[in-house]
Parts: sequence; structure tokens; C-alpha cells
Amino acid sequence: MHDWTVTDADRELFARELASFVPPRIFDAHAHLYDTAHFAADKVPALCQAGPKQTGIRAYLDAIGELTPNRTVGGLFFPFPTTEVDTNAANEFLSQQVKDRPLSRGQMLVTPKMDVDFIRQAVRDHRFVGLKCYHVFSPTKPTFDSPIEDFLPEAQAKLAGELGLSITLHMVRSRALADPVNQETIRRYATRYRGMRLILAHAARGFNPHHTIAGIASLRGLENIWFDTSVVTDAGAFEAIIQTMGHKRLMYGSDFPVSHLRGRCVAIGDSFHWISAENTRLDAAYAKIELSLVGLESLRTLKVAARSLRLNDSQVEDIFHNNAAEMFGL
Repeated sequence: MHDWTVTDADRELFARELASFVPPRIFDAHAHLYDTAHFAADKVPALCQAGPKQTGIRAYLDAIGELTPNRTVGGLFFPFPTTEVDTNAANEFLSQQVKDRPLSRGQMLVTPKMDVDFIRQAVRDHRFVGLKCYHVFSPTKPTFDSPIEDFLPEAQAKLAGELGLSITLHMVRSRALADPVNQETIRRYATRYRGMRLILAHAARGFNPHHTIAGIASLRGLENIWFDTSVVTDAGAFEAIIQTMGHKRLMYGSDFPVSHLRGRCVAIGDSFHWISAENTRLDAAYAKIELSLVGLESLRTLKVAARSLRLNDSQVEDIFHNNAAEMFGL
């Protein structure tokens, strides 16, 4: 079994466990489109090398259609963030891919060095609905220790508030939302710039659910904070968000093409670990293990949370489509 490949076992898993759970309409609030020509010649990310060289909206719909068949799908798309990408070319490609897609929207990949007037003009020219920042552009090394301000400067948050833009934020630092430094910045940005719509990626980076559980109360009362579900494979983070902030703040996301990797993330101690065939002895278990696609594992996890909290069909439909539809005026 390989990454990017949907097998009969994957299809059988979806039919058995997920076909009755996933609604007919999906808005994917976290997905990447890219052209490998926009990366430095010898710096194409391995995941991107494994897929189509040009992964635009058509390639996305084909791939996600294999993961969640017979669904009407739109999404919030942004470029693949790496320091080796031509951000201007990546943003131009992204805008061309979504411009004639009424069910989809695009976010601009930004770096902390970008001038706000440049961002303002690009947003208007390309009709972006938001900004996608990422820690790899931070001057702090290692970037995983970066405070939010280092890769999302306050001037950019202020601009988002002025223009009513969304921002998809993958926070870092070891304890994610449980970190007081992250909590303070998020509250300050959200309070000062109420027109900004802040989406905390990966269930507030809840790969270790205890971090989201411990920190979620710090966001109580903030009305411009949302979360996406992308590639989180532990139900605890979803449950904490829904219980504290309400199900209207959670939006389904696939993190395509990460969705088409095989494995899952598990919490270990105060951190987490991604299990894959490359780093795990699958033959050491008591029974044969065949890794599923991360996208399917995350969907199964969302189903567990929905059942645990006794969400009804309408609430599940909100998470998969309606919450995002309201945000982006679909």
C-alpha cells in the first residue's frame, strides 16, 4: 500500500464506517493546491513528488472523490507552505484554480516579511478571502518554538480585521493551545481585530488532545475563532472544542494531500508521534496491521466525537458544510 493510492480496503472502510456519516455536501476548510514547478528544483516536498506534478482543483477533486465518493465538494484552498516555494507564483496558481469555482475559496500564502499594502493589493487582485501563514517562515529557530507574532505579525492580523479576512493559523510551540504565550496572542488578536476570522488549524493543533483540552477555556467568549478538523486522529480535541465553543465553530478539513498519506497521529506523554510504515514495525503486533489513509482515520475520529456528544444529523452537516458556507457566503 502506498501514499496517494486508494485501495479496495480503503473503499470498504468508507462504505462500512463512514458512508452513513459523511453528508452529501462537503466544504473542505483546509486543503493545499500546488504546482511542483513553483518549488526550487531540488526542494520539492516528498509528498508533492509522490503525486501529480500539477495538483490543481481537478486533481484535488479526483483524489478527494476517491476518499469520500459521491459527495459534492468545495473547499478553502491555499498553497503548500515551504520556504522553497515561489510565493507569488504559488498564489497566482491558487487564484486561477478557484476563480471559476463558486463552491470554493482561496487564501493567500503570506510570510512575515510581506508588506501589508502588498497583501492588501494581492487580496483585491486575486479575490482571496483570507491569509495562510506558516511557522516555517519564522525567523525564530527552530521554527517549531516560534511565538505566533513571528510568523503572523500583528500588522497582518490588523489588515485581516480591516478587510474581514479569514486567517488559517497552525500554531506551534510544544504545548500548542495549552501554552500561555499562544493563548495571550490569540486573545489579543481576536479582541483587537474583531473583523478577522481566525481558524485554528488541526483542532488548535490538537494532535495531542490534552493540549486543546487544557487550553480551550482560554478562548471562551471569543466570537471570531473557528477550528478545522484537518488530520487530527484523536477525538478528545474535537470534543473539547464542541463542548466549550459549540459545534458551529468546528469545520471539516482534509489537509489534502496529507489526507492521502498512510498512518495516524497518536498522543504520547506531552507530545505526539506520527505512525507510518517507515517508522513503525507493523509486524510486531498481535495481528496483521494495514495502515489506513490519514484522511479516513480523521473522519473516523470525527465520527467518534459526534457520537460521543450525540450530535444530530443537522449538526454534523453544519461541521461538514454549513459552518463554512456561512463564513464564506456560499
